[in-house]
Amino acid sequence: MTEQPPAAASGAIETVFRIESPRIIAGVARIVRDVGIAEELAQDALVAALEQWPREGVPDNPGAWLMTTAKRRAIDLVRREERYARKLAEIGRDADTTIPFEEPSDPDDIDDDLLRLVFTACHPVLSAEARIALTLRLLGGLTTPEIARAYLAPEATIAQRIVRAKRKLATQGVAFEVPYGPEREARLGSVLEVIYLIFNEGYAATEGEDWLRPGLCEDALRLARVLAELMPKEPEVHGLAALLELQTSRAAARTGPSGEPVLLKDQNRRRWNRMLIRRGFAALGRSNAVTTTGPGPYALQAAIAACHAQAYAYEDTDWDRIATLYGLLAARSPSPVVELNRAVAISMAEGPEPALALIDTLTAEPALRDYHLLPSVRGDLLARLGRTAEARAEFERAIALTRNEQERDLLRARVRELGPPRS
Repeated sequence: MTEQPPAAASGAIETVFRIESPRIIAGVARIVRDVGIAEELAQDALVAALEQWPREGVPDNPGAWLMTTAKRRAIDLVRREERYARKLAEIGRDADTTIPFEEPSDPDDIDDDLLRLVFTACHPVLSAEARIALTLRLLGGLTTPEIARAYLAPEATIAQRIVRAKRKLATQGVAFEVPYGPEREARLGSVLEVIYLIFNEGYAATEGEDWLRPGLCEDALRLARVLAELMPKEPEVHGLAALLELQTSRAAARTGPSGEPVLLKDQNRRRWNRMLIRRGFAALGRSNAVTTTGPGPYALQAAIAACHAQAYAYEDTDWDRIATLYGLLAARSPSPVVELNRAVAISMAEGPEPALALIDTLTAEPALRDYHLLPSVRGDLLARLGRTAEARAEFERAIALTRNEQERDLLRARVRELGPPRS
C-alpha cells in the first residue's frame, strides 16, 4: 500500500477506475453473464475503494485490487442467489474464492473478456443509439451525464436508453461471447459501425453550437486501437483504426479560433499531427497485409484519407486517385453518401460539370432528402459554373437543413461570397 492524503486517494481512484472499468466489467461479466450486473459489481468495487484507500492507502496495483474485489463479489453473488446456482456449478471448478491481490495471471483471458464485452455492447438486437450509449458507458468509461452532454440529450433519456439496453440483452438471452464464422463477420460490422458513428459525431457534430467534439473522437480512436490489438487478423479493424488515426490527425486544423469550421483547402497542414499520420499509415499497412479479399470499405476510406495526408499542399492532392478509390468504395459498399463524396472528387479531378451531372441523379434519393451536404455540394458546383442564383438557392436550402450553428454560419458566408442577388 502507498499512503496518500484522502484527496489524492480519491483522484487516484477516479483515474484508475476510468482506465480499468472496461476490463473489470468484462472480467466480471464472464462470471455473472450479465453486463448490467457486472457494471453494478464494478461500481461496488469502486465504492469499496473509496472507503478503504483514503484510510489504508492506495494499493501498489490498484487495477488488480479493483478487479479482484469485483470478482470476489461476483462469485459471492453467484453462490448466494439460487438462480445462479447452475452457472456456479459450471464455473465452480475454475473459480477460486480466495483470489489474491495480484496482477491477473493470463492477460489473454482478460483480453478475451474485453472482446466479449465489445461484441455484447454492440449486439445487433440493440438500436444504434442504444449500442452507442452502452459502448460509451461500458467501454469508454463515460458517465451518463458525460454521454448526455456529448450527444446533447437529456440525462434521463440516456439513462433510460442504457437501462433498456442492458435489460434487452438480458431478456433476449444474448450470450456473453465472441461469435465465430459467418456470425462473427456480421457482428463485427456492427462493432465497427458503432465506433465509426461515435467518431463521426465527434468529427462533425450533427447539431448544437460546437462543430467538433474532440472527446468523442478520442473515445472512438481509443476503442479502435483496443479492438485492433484484440483482433490483429481482421483487416477491416485495422482499416477503421487507420481511418480514425488519419482523420484525427487533422483535428487541430479543422476549426478556427471561434470553433468555426475550416475547409480542407484552407487548413494549415503544418498543424496536422504527423505522429497520427504515421500511425494511420502503419495501420493501413497492417490492413493490407492481412486481407485476402482486397480492401474493405474502411480500408478504402483510409486510403482516401492517406491521399490527403500525403499532399503537403491542397494543390498537390491526387484527386484522380481519390476519385478512383471512391469508385471502388461505391462498388464495394454502395450508398448515396459515397456517391456524393465521389462527385466532389470528380469535380476536383475533371471539373464541376460531370460532377453536377452525378449530383443531379442523387437529388431524388430519399436518404439524402434532408441531408444538408447535398445542396451544399450542389451549390458549390453551381457557383464554380457561374450559376450564381441557383447556387444561392442551394446554399440557403442547406442552411435550412443543417442543425449545427457553425455549419450554418459557414454556409451563410458562402452566400455572402456570391454577392447581392440580382433584381
